Amino acid sequence: IPRTLVFITGVNSDTGERELLLLKGSPTKRLWANRYNGIGGHVEADEDILAAAHREVIEETGLLVDRLQLRGVVNIDVTDPASGQPCGVLMFVFTCETNEREVHATSEGTPAWIPLPRVYSLPLVEDLHQLIPLALDGQFFFGHYARQEDGTLRYSFRHD
Repeated sequence: IPRTLVFITGVNSDTGERELLLLKGSPTKRLWANRYNGIGGHVEADEDILAAAHREVIEETGLLVDRLQLRGVVNIDVTDPASGQPCGVLMFVFTCETNEREVHATSEGTPAWIPLPRVYSLPLVEDLHQLIPLALDGQFFFGHYARQEDGTLRYSFRHD
């Protein structure tokens, strides 16, 4: 199952602070309700990975962004809830910068510009504590999330 995840940064013109655009999940979401995540989602059958990343950014924020940079690929060990069979998610992690600031909420959640020093104090989706610094440092990375016996995921990352 291919997915995209995009981390968008920008500078607040009033404060000069570098900020990260995160999506606070809607309280009614099945996964990650009220948690902050990057922008992204499933890749549709009729699109390539880059087109999917651009579409998700538009759908979840209203932003048109340029120059998405592929920063990493993560293989995630998951089980199909319908069949109980193992399957996987392959997540393509992108970054970009923008000067655009106006965003809009959707049924997925509410986008919010967060000053970078404050990001880690928020209720983030668990893997973002490791993914954000990896993606923003600019070095390409590979990741694997392995399911543990207790149901949690173990995260491992490496650079080429």
